[in-house]
Amino acid sequence: MITADQMLVKKINQKLILNEIVANSPISRAKISETTGLNKSTVSSQVNALLEKNLIFEIGQGQSSGGRKPVMLVFNKNAGYSIGIDIGVDFINCILTDLKGTIVFEDNQKLENQSSEEIKEVLLLKIKNLIAQMPDSPYGLTGIGVCVPGLVNTDQKIIFTPNLDWNYDLDLKAVIEQEFKVPVFIENEANAGANGEKEFGAAKNYENLVYVSVQTGIGVGIIINNDLYRGVKGYAGEMGHLTIDLNGLKCSCGNRGCWELYASERALFKSLPKNHQEMLSHQDIIHLANQNNPEILMALQNFGYYLGIGLTSILNTFNPQAVIIRNHIVESLPMVLNSIKNSVASRTYQQLENNYQLLTSTLGKNAPALGASSIAIGKFLESFTA
Repeated sequence: MITADQMLVKKINQKLILNEIVANSPISRAKISETTGLNKSTVSSQVNALLEKNLIFEIGQGQSSGGRKPVMLVFNKNAGYSIGIDIGVDFINCILTDLKGTIVFEDNQKLENQSSEEIKEVLLLKIKNLIAQMPDSPYGLTGIGVCVPGLVNTDQKIIFTPNLDWNYDLDLKAVIEQEFKVPVFIENEANAGANGEKEFGAAKNYENLVYVSVQTGIGVGIIINNDLYRGVKGYAGEMGHLTIDLNGLKCSCGNRGCWELYASERALFKSLPKNHQEMLSHQDIIHLANQNNPEILMALQNFGYYLGIGLTSILNTFNPQAVIIRNHIVESLPMVLNSIKNSVASRTYQQLENNYQLLTSTLGKNAPALGASSIAIGKFLESFTA
């Protein structure tokens, strides 16, 4: 008779072994035993269970250090697929990934002042299009992750979107789950971006980091000891509404002088000369900066200056190993990153200066969607060992 404690130990061992194969395949049974500390019979039985579930498979023999050549094990990244969706203020970015987060297909669309009902219809259509592109696999679609620029509570309900016209009575999670019959996970955009960079991008090697998404507003995702920090109700990271001017501009959140009123993309475009505000795209700004246009360079200098003011508070509060900035203009123009660094350096104490990395996103616009997909993948894999 197998007791509940024995079942729990088996599940823990299987999760440990699966994580080892996902991270380090191809890998042998002997190596798994060595790195996990589990005995060889336990590894063998749990590997057989994972083989039966089509989550891993065997390939040819590896190199021997003496004796019989080991049979190598590989994670079956094509056992199923996941969808990640980033709903922005004026766009929707949708990706289909395998179970290792490799993008198989992507579908992007601009949005213009759509209501939540209109966005919902676009979203459902995009998911259907992605499913149509999905290769055959043992598990098919394993889950869907969706992120939005606003407050998402611990029940995965969208509570507040300051820059998006949203009907808060709309239960997006329930709507999508009812339509597609797979688990759905709703997350804040910056949290998803932080998760994406941690799993696949610039933050892979950091245990403590802060991800700063600079778009129409500013969102912050916080990872502490490798775990995403959401706060008690899920609202942590709303540092775009950190006050940097007590008597400053009125914000849609109800506060005054919020950081994002001075350092977001919207603030950057508003700071441009009147003849440029409606005409210029991101690429136009980057091009004019590379052409040494003095008005654009001044606006970008101020953009970096104000970003640095908020980042100083983040650094002083969390003392992270790294800060990852997600913004196309910052990623494209080293002079803006230098402006940010100079602004921070002029405000922080010397001991802090060399104890963190200020980096740009390596995943770019796909960071939040990849992070959302990764959440769905993680929940799917956990279901086998839960």
